[in-house]
Amino acid sequence: MTEHFKPPTEAIIKDVLAVIKFDDRGLVPAIAQDDESGKVLMMAWMDSEAIKETLKTGTACYYSRSRSKLWRKGEESGQTQTIKDFRVDCDGDTVLIVVKQQGVACHTGRHSCFFKSINGDGIQVVEEVLINPDTLYKK
Repeated sequence: MTEHFKPPTEAIIKDVLAVIKFDDRGLVPAIAQDDESGKVLMMAWMDSEAIKETLKTGTACYYSRSRSKLWRKGEESGQTQTIKDFRVDCDGDTVLIVVKQQGVACHTGRHSCFFKSINGDGIQVVEEVLINPDTLYKK
């Protein structure tokens, strides 16, 4: 389990953004990992503004490609992610966000977005729905 996250200064945030290799759309993949279990919860995208927001507030913020805007995790569902650690990989082209997940991470109502297992028997759903997704989001 990771200790409490301490928001970095503006100067440190600038240094972090300098080591991240954003793609040609200005995005970088972000993996969210559960602080307690180590389970991978989801993958999303971040732009520089999402990273700044995440680091300043200590709450996960991503970039929604479908809506072309910042997406503060839990803004509609209440299923927030509190930052415990923020890491950049060795190549600078992926970030790992260790989080305390409030509720479920997946829009399907499951704890993780990675709930389909593929093997010789085909595709198997290996996680149950914990919360009805219709109750998570505003229509």
